[in-house]
Amino acid sequence: MAQQSTAHQASVTVPGANNGGSDRRALLLKLFSGEMFKGFQHNAIARDLIMKRTLKNGKSLQFIYTGRTSAEFHTPGNSILGNSDGAPPVAEKTITCDELLISSAFLYELDEVLAHYDLRSEISRKIGYALAEKYDRLAFRAITRGARSASPITKTNFVEPGGTQIRVGSTTNDSDAFVPNNLISAFYDAAAALDEKGVSTDGRVAVLNARQYYELIQQVGENGLVNRDAQGTSRQKGNGIVEIAGIKIYKSMNLPFLGNYGTAYGGTTGVTDPGNTGDFIAQTDKTKPGGFEDADGSATGIKNDYGTKTEFGSKSCGLIFQKEAAGMVEAIGPSVQVTKGDVSVIYQGDVILGRLACGADYVNPAASVELYVGASAPSAF
Repeated sequence: MAQQSTAHQASVTVPGANNGGSDRRALLLKLFSGEMFKGFQHNAIARDLIMKRTLKNGKSLQFIYTGRTSAEFHTPGNSILGNSDGAPPVAEKTITCDELLISSAFLYELDEVLAHYDLRSEISRKIGYALAEKYDRLAFRAITRGARSASPITKTNFVEPGGTQIRVGSTTNDSDAFVPNNLISAFYDAAAALDEKGVSTDGRVAVLNARQYYELIQQVGENGLVNRDAQGTSRQKGNGIVEIAGIKIYKSMNLPFLGNYGTAYGGTTGVTDPGNTGDFIAQTDKTKPGGFEDADGSATGIKNDYGTKTEFGSKSCGLIFQKEAAGMVEAIGPSVQVTKGDVSVIYQGDVILGRLACGADYVNPAASVELYVGASAPSAF
């Protein structure tokens, strides 16, 4: 058995020790918070597409609707004391902050030492992905609900326009949702509807299923009606490169799509499951992570009504909206926490926690358009 010399042990430099203390890792960095933010920002597309407000010192945020008013010719000699009908009418929309949304993992210190890769970075990135996924799902469900809703302004003769639902294709097959010509026609119908309802052209976007997006971009070179501001691989990234009728197109796997999130296989979709898709994609068992869950006010942690599985149905296949369609209030932005001190000593590891306190709801229904397939539009709730 080989013997180790201890003659020079005291001269070994330990750069990780705090002032030469016994903990050789006290000063070593815990590199994960930046990865968490990066993971969230790269995956939460809804955050930049709707109105986002910071909530402080309160549980909810109020949005005010102001309806339209009328104009009339003045009669000489008459006093001007405001319109006799009391216009413009005003209503409100209140968005409440849901309970704290968290994603966490426990990292055993010995595992971290033995691993040949950066565990903290990888785990924190996945935490960011989880928060971004939930964030987008809530936002897109709120927009969908708005597309099925009437305006809060209901004063007689001053009712404001509500949401819009546009059918994609003319058959009862779900495969209509993937036909480029059907989608292009729906986009122009949606643009016209938004124009007719007085919605600004600034900030109009669409979010589609990934297969819909790729079907469309294959038509860019051949179809003169589809505008593009970039060529080559950049248009395939799904980041709003392709435009139809001035509407930038994004793709997302967190979109309510034919009863699932982001995709649907089998049935009349004409799409074959590629196999080995995992639990997070197109689950037929709705109790599993990939399932379309209930998220109405009765669900744990939910303070806004994002709808149940039944209320959403199985025919929604895309969203077109303008920035005013929905609002997201954030009481605590995406942030990260880690245990330290005595807790880390007792458990010989750290809990990495990503957290977010937010809530979403539709704001201006007129700015929301839901695409659907089938003979009848999904019902409002």
